[in-house]
Amino acid sequence: MRLVDSYVALSRYNTWMNEKLYDVAAQLSDEERKRDVRAFFRSIHGTLNHLLFADRTWLLRFGVAGVTPNPAGGAAFGPDMHDDFAELRRERRAADVLLDAWTKSLTDEALDATFRYSTLSGIACEHPLSFAVQHLFNHQTHHRGQVTALLMQLGHDPGVTDLLVLLRQPA
Repeated sequence: MRLVDSYVALSRYNTWMNEKLYDVAAQLSDEERKRDVRAFFRSIHGTLNHLLFADRTWLLRFGVAGVTPNPAGGAAFGPDMHDDFAELRRERRAADVLLDAWTKSLTDEALDATFRYSTLSGIACEHPLSFAVQHLFNHQTHHRGQVTALLMQLGHDPGVTDLLVLLRQPA
C-alpha cells in the first residue's frame, strides 16, 4: 500500500468520526456543550472549535484553496472561534470536504518532499510533508478522544470509534 492511501483512509475516518461526534454533541444543550469541565480547551464546544482551528491552520499551510481563515489569527488556538454550534458544524463539514479532496490529490512523491512553514509562534520548521500530515491526523484523534470521553461522562455514547470498523464498510 502506498503511504498516500493510508492518509486517504485517515481522512475518511476523520470525516466519519467528526459526523458521529457532532451528531451526539447536537443532542446536548448549548450549556452542556459549553460547560467548563476542566478539559484542556475547557469544554466539548471549545475542543471542537480547537480541532477546526488546527485543521484550518494546517490546510492553510498546505496551500489548500478555499480554506476559511481562522478568525482572530492564532488567538488562544481557537476554543472560542465559533460560538454558534450550527455554524461550527457547517464550518467543520466544509473543512472536512477540503481536507478529503486535498488528501486524495496527494502523491507519495509530494509526501516525501521537504515542507517548510512557520508555527503560530514564528518558529521556522522543515521536514517531509508526510510528517505534517501524520501530525494533523494524530492531533485530530487525540482531541476527538477527549471529546469522546467527555460525551461518555455526560451519558452520551458515540458508539464504535475504531478505524478498522470504518474500513470494513464500503467507501
